[in-house]
Amino acid sequence: MITFIFVTNQLHISMRRDVFQAIADPVRRDIIELLAKEALTVNTVAENFEISRPAISKHIKILNECGIISVHKQGRERFCIIQPGKLIPAFLWMEQYRNLWEEKLDSFENYLNNLQAKNRKDE
Repeated sequence: MITFIFVTNQLHISMRRDVFQAIADPVRRDIIELLAKEALTVNTVAENFEISRPAISKHIKILNECGIISVHKQGRERFCIIQPGKLIPAFLWMEQYRNLWEEKLDSFENYLNNLQAKNRKDE
Protein backbone atom coordinates (compact mmCIF):
# COMPACT_ATOMS: atom_id res chain seq x y z
CA MET A 1 0.00 0.00 0.00
CA ILE A 2 1.30 3.48 -0.97
CA THR A 3 0.43 6.50 1.12
CA PHE A 4 0.72 10.02 -0.25
CA ILE A 5 1.16 12.89 2.15
CA PHE A 6 0.78 16.43 0.84
CA VAL A 7 2.23 19.23 2.87
CA THR A 8 0.87 22.36 1.22
CA ASN A 9 2.94 24.92 3.10
CA GLN A 10 6.13 23.18 1.97
CA LEU A 11 5.15 22.60 -1.62
CA HIS A 12 6.98 24.92 -3.96
CA ILE A 13 6.04 24.93 -7.59
CA SER A 14 8.44 26.87 -9.74
CA MET A 15 7.03 28.28 -12.91
CA ARG A 16 9.21 29.40 -15.73
CA ARG A 17 7.92 32.75 -16.83
CA ASP A 18 8.58 34.35 -20.20
CA VAL A 19 8.05 37.65 -21.93
CA PHE A 20 4.79 36.49 -23.52
CA GLN A 21 3.28 35.69 -20.14
CA ALA A 22 4.37 39.10 -18.91
CA ILE A 23 2.78 41.08 -21.73
CA ALA A 24 -0.41 38.99 -21.71
CA ASP A 25 -1.83 41.06 -18.85
CA PRO A 26 -2.99 44.65 -19.53
CA VAL A 27 -1.83 45.90 -16.12
CA ARG A 28 1.66 44.59 -16.77
CA ARG A 29 1.67 46.21 -20.22
CA ASP A 30 0.71 49.51 -18.55
CA ILE A 31 3.51 49.08 -15.99
CA ILE A 32 5.98 48.46 -18.83
CA GLU A 33 4.75 51.62 -20.54
CA LEU A 34 5.26 53.66 -17.35
CA LEU A 35 8.73 52.29 -16.77
CA ALA A 36 9.73 52.84 -20.39
CA LYS A 37 9.60 56.58 -19.63
CA GLU A 38 11.59 56.49 -16.38
CA ALA A 39 12.63 54.34 -13.44
CA LEU A 40 10.01 54.49 -10.69
CA THR A 41 9.63 53.24 -7.16
CA VAL A 42 7.17 50.43 -6.54
CA ASN A 43 4.98 52.90 -4.63
CA THR A 44 5.00 55.37 -7.52
CA VAL A 45 4.01 52.60 -9.92
CA ALA A 46 1.17 51.60 -7.57
CA GLU A 47 -0.13 55.18 -7.41
CA ASN A 48 -0.93 54.96 -11.13
CA PHE A 49 -3.43 52.13 -10.70
CA GLU A 50 -6.72 51.58 -8.94
CA ILE A 51 -5.77 48.13 -7.70
CA SER A 52 -4.18 47.14 -4.41
CA ARG A 53 -0.51 47.62 -3.65
CA PRO A 54 -0.08 43.82 -3.17
CA ALA A 55 -1.57 43.24 -6.64
CA ILE A 56 0.93 45.70 -8.14
CA SER A 57 3.73 43.96 -6.26
CA LYS A 58 2.65 40.65 -7.78
CA HIS A 59 2.72 42.14 -11.29
CA ILE A 60 6.15 43.65 -10.62
CA LYS A 61 7.39 40.29 -9.35
CA ILE A 62 6.26 38.61 -12.59
CA LEU A 63 7.90 41.30 -14.73
CA ASN A 64 11.08 40.91 -12.70
CA GLU A 65 11.02 37.10 -13.03
CA CYS A 66 10.68 37.50 -16.79
CA GLY A 67 13.65 39.88 -16.87
CA ILE A 68 11.61 42.73 -18.35
CA ILE A 69 12.34 44.90 -15.33
CA SER A 70 14.92 44.83 -12.60
CA VAL A 71 14.26 45.98 -9.06
CA HIS A 72 17.05 47.73 -7.16
CA LYS A 73 16.91 48.74 -3.54
CA GLN A 74 18.14 52.26 -2.83
CA GLY A 75 17.78 53.19 0.81
CA ARG A 76 14.22 52.36 1.82
CA GLU A 77 12.89 52.45 -1.73
CA ARG A 78 12.74 49.76 -4.38
CA PHE A 79 13.22 51.16 -7.89
CA CYS A 80 11.89 49.41 -10.98
CA ILE A 81 14.02 49.79 -14.10
CA ILE A 82 12.99 48.62 -17.56
CA GLN A 83 15.18 46.09 -19.36
CA PRO A 84 13.93 46.73 -22.92
CA GLY A 85 16.17 44.11 -24.54
CA LYS A 86 14.05 41.40 -22.93
CA LEU A 87 11.06 42.55 -25.02
CA ILE A 88 12.86 41.77 -28.29
CA PRO A 89 11.54 38.18 -28.60
CA ALA A 90 7.96 39.41 -28.33
CA PHE A 91 8.62 42.23 -30.80
CA LEU A 92 10.16 39.84 -33.33
CA TRP A 93 7.29 37.40 -32.97
CA MET A 94 4.68 40.14 -33.46
CA GLU A 95 6.59 41.74 -36.33
CA GLN A 96 6.14 38.65 -38.50
CA TYR A 97 2.39 39.24 -38.39
CA ARG A 98 2.49 42.99 -39.04
CA ASN A 99 2.20 42.68 -42.84
CA LEU A 100 -0.68 40.26 -42.50
CA TRP A 101 -2.61 42.64 -40.22
CA GLU A 102 -1.80 45.65 -42.37
CA GLU A 103 -3.23 43.83 -45.39
CA LYS A 104 -6.35 42.85 -43.43
CA LEU A 105 -6.86 46.40 -42.16
CA ASP A 106 -6.29 47.87 -45.63
CA SER A 107 -8.84 45.44 -47.04
CA PHE A 108 -11.34 46.38 -44.34
CA GLU A 109 -10.74 50.09 -44.97
CA ASN A 110 -11.36 49.56 -48.71
CA TYR A 111 -14.58 47.68 -47.91
CA LEU A 112 -15.81 50.53 -45.68
CA ASN A 113 -14.90 53.14 -48.28
CA ASN A 114 -16.78 51.20 -50.99
CA LEU A 115 -19.78 50.76 -48.69
CA GLN A 116 -19.80 54.46 -47.86
CA ALA A 117 -19.51 55.41 -51.56
CA LYS A 118 -22.41 53.07 -52.41
CA ASN A 119 -24.56 54.59 -49.66
CA ARG A 120 -23.85 58.10 -50.96
CA LYS A 121 -24.76 56.98 -54.48
CA ASP A 122 -28.06 55.45 -53.25
CA GLU A 123 -29.07 58.69 -51.49
